[in-house]
Amino acid sequence: MGGAVRFDLDTEVLDTGVLDRAVARFRAAWVALPTFAELADPSTIPVGVRRALAAVGPDDAHPLNLFRVHWFNGSDRRSLVEVPEHVVLPPELTGVDARIVVALGDRFPMIGAHKVLAAFGCLAPRVITGRFDPSRDRAVWPSTGNYCRGGVAISRLMGCRGVAVLPEGMSRERFEWLERWVADPADVIRTPGTESNVKEIYDRCAELAREPDTVILNQFAEFGNHLAHRMCTGPAVERVFEEMRAQDPSLRLRAFVSASGSAGTLGAGSHLHERFGSLTVAVEALECPTLLSNGFGEHNIQGIGDKHVPLIHDVMGTDVVTAVSDRATDRLFFLFNTDAGREYLSGRRGVKPDVLDALRSFGLSSICNAVAAIKVAKRLRLGPSDVVATVATDGAAMYGSEVERLTPKHFPGGFDAVAAGEVFGEHLLGATDDHLLECTAGDRRRIFDLGYYTWVEQQGVSVEDFSARADRSFWDGLTDVVPAWDALISDLNARTGVLEGIA
Repeated sequence: MGGAVRFDLDTEVLDTGVLDRAVARFRAAWVALPTFAELADPSTIPVGVRRALAAVGPDDAHPLNLFRVHWFNGSDRRSLVEVPEHVVLPPELTGVDARIVVALGDRFPMIGAHKVLAAFGCLAPRVITGRFDPSRDRAVWPSTGNYCRGGVAISRLMGCRGVAVLPEGMSRERFEWLERWVADPADVIRTPGTESNVKEIYDRCAELAREPDTVILNQFAEFGNHLAHRMCTGPAVERVFEEMRAQDPSLRLRAFVSASGSAGTLGAGSHLHERFGSLTVAVEALECPTLLSNGFGEHNIQGIGDKHVPLIHDVMGTDVVTAVSDRATDRLFFLFNTDAGREYLSGRRGVKPDVLDALRSFGLSSICNAVAAIKVAKRLRLGPSDVVATVATDGAAMYGSEVERLTPKHFPGGFDAVAAGEVFGEHLLGATDDHLLECTAGDRRRIFDLGYYTWVEQQGVSVEDFSARADRSFWDGLTDVVPAWDALISDLNARTGVLEGIA
């Protein structure tokens, strides 16, 4: 966008002057950065920082909240837990014997969604390598949902200007949050369309990139997004599974499921495959089956994007592609978040209160992941010793206005116990393994090649760089940059002296 997209994997300082200004800015604003190793294992965060965090609210625009950008926050989003918060969905809810475990992303700070981790993974490497000047540059965050909120939050904590670019049709709650966090109302840029209008976002960013001191942080092409999830989300899900296996040693992790979106979260699947041999499952909206069948269309599963193959999607490492209809996610949102729905689940289906409470942590894309996990369990005929892991990327809080908007469409007579039973029967018990592709080598090559039209023809990636991503060694080699980034973060922190001051 605004010139050829480049692979942002630098581990050397590009401009020492820019880095010097970043150090000065951080010293003045009292900003220290966590390393990726610390975010993967927050018990290694300096004791002084953890002590100081006790006085900082999880939604405060305080630099110390950078050290909460991990999966190990408790339900209060303040405390540190040994095992990431999660829920195991019971057969009474899913209709399958396999154990579907969902890590809860609404425990993250500021935005109550895991995309704040992706945003940190994209901006921090730019700062520490002297490619982003927080005293001068503005960070532009193109998104169909939570990534731009995460980017604005990370920008503000790092003392720089953040600009959100997102479709005008996204939920009202997203825009209300952005209006509270941006420095200038003009820093929220609405583009035409809804969830699947990614091309329109790209076009607007291409215009912005022509303006001086502007850096576009395109989550679909930033490998820091992939790496943040591979190095942090993957180990977090592993920790959850190991806790389950400690209770039942017979358990096997069979699959990791995630909506494609920017494909960042799918990076966790690479880690889990290395550790357990699990399958990696990419999910998209049935109304826009780009990966499944080169399709296009509009949908309401906010936050998962589509109509193209992200540059950071490890297609050759993807084992299964499946699709979920927004009819299912819209209607299940009512089941999980209305009194009538919850009373039905409790009284008629025997779903326990702790699970009902956890369902409030499921936004639309989270519901999509859960339904996809059920589909995978049915296709693979998984049993009680099999585990399918996924994530709830955000909670219901971002979608309250959707109930009002969607009621006339789905439930013109109101949502009552009868409607709840119909929704449960159709979308949970009635979920089938249709629209699911167990990928062959030919399927992977088709999906991979589809990305050519976005990244080579439209965004200026060289054919050589694009094609290199078909090789397993490319993806495995990416992890080598993270220790180098951590070393640069430590150097920056040493120069600012902030951590010493906190200790």
